[in-house]
Amino acid sequence: VLSYVAGLGWFLALAFQPLAPRTYMSENAMGSTMVEEQFLFGERALSYAREFAGHKKKAGGMPVAWLEKTMWNLGLEVHRQPFSRTLPFPDETRERYMVKGTNVYGILRAPRAASTESLVLSVPCSEGPHNNQAVGLMLALASYFRGQIYWAKDIIFLVNEHDLLGMEAWLEAYHDVNITEVRSSGTLGRAGAIQAAISLELSSDVVTSFDVAVEGLNGQLPNLDLLNLFHAFCQKNGLLCTIQGKLQRSDWDSLPAYAHSLQTLLLMVLAQASGRPRGDHGLFLRYHIEAITLRGINSFRQYKYDMTTVGKTLEGMFRKLNNLLERLHQSYFFYLLPSLSRFVSIGVYMPAFGFLILVLVLKISFWAGERGGREGRSGPFPSPWPPPPPTPAVLTPAFLQESRPGLLVLVPPLLICHAAGLALYFLPVLGQHVATQHFPVSESEAVVLTVIAIYVAGMALPHNTHRCWGRQGGDRSWMTLKLLALLYLAVQLGCLALLNFSLGFLLAATMVPAAAAVRPTGPKVLLAALLVLATPAVTLLLGIFLQRELVEAPAAVAEGWQLFLAAVAEGLLQHHLYGSLLFPFLALCVYPCWLLLWNVLFWK
Repeated sequence: VLSYVAGLGWFLALAFQPLAPRTYMSENAMGSTMVEEQFLFGERALSYAREFAGHKKKAGGMPVAWLEKTMWNLGLEVHRQPFSRTLPFPDETRERYMVKGTNVYGILRAPRAASTESLVLSVPCSEGPHNNQAVGLMLALASYFRGQIYWAKDIIFLVNEHDLLGMEAWLEAYHDVNITEVRSSGTLGRAGAIQAAISLELSSDVVTSFDVAVEGLNGQLPNLDLLNLFHAFCQKNGLLCTIQGKLQRSDWDSLPAYAHSLQTLLLMVLAQASGRPRGDHGLFLRYHIEAITLRGINSFRQYKYDMTTVGKTLEGMFRKLNNLLERLHQSYFFYLLPSLSRFVSIGVYMPAFGFLILVLVLKISFWAGERGGREGRSGPFPSPWPPPPPTPAVLTPAFLQESRPGLLVLVPPLLICHAAGLALYFLPVLGQHVATQHFPVSESEAVVLTVIAIYVAGMALPHNTHRCWGRQGGDRSWMTLKLLALLYLAVQLGCLALLNFSLGFLLAATMVPAAAAVRPTGPKVLLAALLVLATPAVTLLLGIFLQRELVEAPAAVAEGWQLFLAAVAEGLLQHHLYGSLLFPFLALCVYPCWLLLWNVLFWK
């Protein structure tokens, strides 16, 4: 109990100022903002935006021909990339199934160096009036950059269609790989190896602030120096900048400031744990390309900033990135952010997870101590298990076989639990057409309902394992099964926390108490309720309600349930489209481990 409370307490203390030092620039080539930005094409950016909006409305989608002509007139080397992708099941949120689109990009060749390195400025072409100003500003920047002679890296100006699908198609074609089975055609022009990328989202002529998104696919984060560079130029040009939609406070010593920092930290933890990229930048990180997404916000604040100020900020960032002699590597890749000016490094936040895992280690030690006591050795801890039954004076071979069952007793629960995990992973998508033929549901609804049905059906597995093995052993059998489940859970969470701390910590905070307390003897109803609350599905549902509370938009129960169903469908799509590991990890690893604990509870 002390170890668990210490872990939660350590995590809550991460938002305090002593544990969250100020950010600083580690890369010498970007250590100063002493560049004189001369971008003055703000009105030209708005003119490009209005022209782009008119052609987009006329074409009913992305105006490919107009973009190619405009980029060519600016002196860029222009290329187009048609692509198509058939989704595993219809995406009802965005109303798409067979997706076809075209990416258009222009390359500004560096006049001072060979095409060995490059930078990317990308803008997603969204439906409706969204992001028209971002395209206009990108074209104005391309026009300005074309007249400068100090570029030592190629600059790629990319307009991608269908948000993440278009970006994934472009990245796979650019790096000549095929990870997600997206089909693309056309001759692809290449620049140098991409060093950094910035994705821009802007939908108004003026902005009041910029929100930066850092969370990428599977919880990857960009190098902290790239974020520090953005923050430095925002401060230089007087731009307000936020993270997780939260503006940082100056009074760090007050209790409201701590609560504000904790909210920002929790929002980042929830976003990173989802494994979902929060912008087009999230797919660059898979290819070891440092990238962030900048979103222009036009809110009710009094101070407005025009396109010229925004363009100067981006110009300064690209000029600093142009000075890089090597990839960004000196700053942190693993961190949490209570604000843009302060960070929590991996060496500070990992003890919080370590205290939670220590609970499982102590329970395993208790089991080893009890086993040592049974064999005549004194264990290091007092035993939490019931005393062994008295040994009769004469042991027959049959009685010996019953009292000390072999590891074969554990085979049925292990096989059936992992078979349930395989069914949860494969059957929803493979069986969607069968479900739609027999039930009045759509393909998307069939996939989600199949996931829920298989997930809930796993609660009946202990009865099936009892039938598979005629007689299960006594205390030693369920203790061995629990030992195996605890080791399995500890290894899973330990490996996960090294890659995605947020997901590992949330699963540990919910599953560790139930895993430590579960046993077939005791208040079975209470332990069953605790174990159900610890299941990953309930963790997802509670995470949705917590996220809505943190963004000050609380959800009702019915709305929360709809968001839960949408999150399940989105998780499957993210896995099949972009290679997100959250769904296979939960289905093939965490869910079978939870079923093993459920078997321990109902062991006969």
